[in-house]
Amino acid sequence: MAKLIAKGAEADLWLDLDWYGLEVIIKVRGEKKYRHPKLDREIRRARTIQEASILHRVKGAGVTTPLVYHVDPENAKIVMEYVRGKRVRDIVDSLSEEERITLFKTIGRTTGLMHGSNVIHGDLTTSNMIKTDGRVVFIDFGLGEVSMEVEKRGVDLNLLKRMLTSTHYMYTEELFEAFKDGYRDSMGDMADMVLERMKEIEQRGRYIERDMAHNR
Repeated sequence: MAKLIAKGAEADLWLDLDWYGLEVIIKVRGEKKYRHPKLDREIRRARTIQEASILHRVKGAGVTTPLVYHVDPENAKIVMEYVRGKRVRDIVDSLSEEERITLFKTIGRTTGLMHGSNVIHGDLTTSNMIKTDGRVVFIDFGLGEVSMEVEKRGVDLNLLKRMLTSTHYMYTEELFEAFKDGYRDSMGDMADMVLERMKEIEQRGRYIERDMAHNR
């Protein structure tokens, strides 16, 4: 019997601990009543296929993601492995400095593998990373896309850094430095270009915030 465990803007997640003997997450993109039914069906179908394709692509690049067991585009449904573990967001404060640095080097290296395969996560936060059995599993590629743009890679990293600043502010610099070390390991010469673009995106964001505050 599947149990609803999360209801999101884009999709609902159901947990089934006995799907043909497997523990699985079933991700279902529900209908959007504000869209024309035919358009809505096509959008949900396309996004389901795209997410499954991205999961396959990054796994081939060496990124650890949930196994995909079944894809049903017509019903906008993906059945994937249920990963038992803890979200990185929830364990950072309980780790030693050495453990935090090791973990974020791994996250940086994995992100580099993902970006090196031209995949943009779209929601690169520690809520979408699960630590389990010595591995870091990247989850929720629902906003992911395939792109070679440096800008979009920079946006991914900017989102991660902003999240670290707001959620793990005591360790932001330490964690992001470790992340950058790992990112450079797997991205090579391209890494500094992306990190430089991330800084530009940060500066743009600050300028917009100051401008909005000035005009209130």
